[in-house]
Amino acid sequence: MLLRIQYPDSKYDYVDTPTLDRLIEFRRIRQFFRPSEKKWVDISRDPVRGLGGNYFGPERRLTAL
Repeated sequence: MLLRIQYPDSKYDYVDTPTLDRLIEFRRIRQFFRPSEKKWVDISRDPVRGLGGNYFGPERRLTAL
């Protein structure tokens, strides 16, 4: 799936999701269009894609019980 993005210089482009993740990580874009919400997401103030992280608490998934 290609997503529309806007660079800091106000130019627009379409990128795939792995590229979007990298652009967000390195803050190379101003915003991207989130089709599920039909709105632009400003990466400086809106919640963006999470890359996950380490969880150090107790296991809570049913499959692990």
